[in-house]
Amino acid sequence: MPVTNETILQWLQRSAQVLHENNAYLTELDSAIGDADHGSNMDRGFNAVITKIADMQEADIGTLLKTVGTTLVSTVGGASGPLYGTAFLRAGMATTGKKALETADIVAMFEAAVEGVKARGKAQAGEKTMLDALIPAIEAGKQAQLEQVDIPELLKRMAASAASGMQSTIGLTATKGRASYLGERSVGHQDPGATSSWLIVQALADTVAS
Repeated sequence: MPVTNETILQWLQRSAQVLHENNAYLTELDSAIGDADHGSNMDRGFNAVITKIADMQEADIGTLLKTVGTTLVSTVGGASGPLYGTAFLRAGMATTGKKALETADIVAMFEAAVEGVKARGKAQAGEKTMLDALIPAIEAGKQAQLEQVDIPELLKRMAASAASGMQSTIGLTATKGRASYLGERSVGHQDPGATSSWLIVQALADTVAS
């Protein structure tokens, strides 16, 4: 069963809800190694997204995702706006004109998003960023695609790998962004960007499963 544009709309709405519910938690994580604004920034950005896509039920998936990207760039402060905005813009470019996504499309969509974040943030895995959740997710997605599992199982595995990647950031030293100023003192803290990335991937898995 493919992921339709209606499913994508439901995912974005669920993401906004989950990020709102975790606003304080993300802010708490960010207060330890950042500017203590990641929760409020993501909440504000996705609230704006929901307003923007309210009348886009007939839009193709690429248009939806590109709209998310441009909205996040203009409403989310700090580094998160450009990074998440780029991720969704690239995902939108990879799904241009599509009203439904098969397994290969979902993997390509996430891969495009990850490459966009890498390019925009000049970052790689292991630097205590959102990529430490997203790269394991896409690797799990590629493996699941090779095993020809169905889409709900693929997304379940991606979300689980994103969660593991997120937890791995606790032991990492930050070398990018505001947290890098702390150096070794950043060890022992979970990265807020990796956490919000996991929440968004998990929201897609939950949306499709339900």
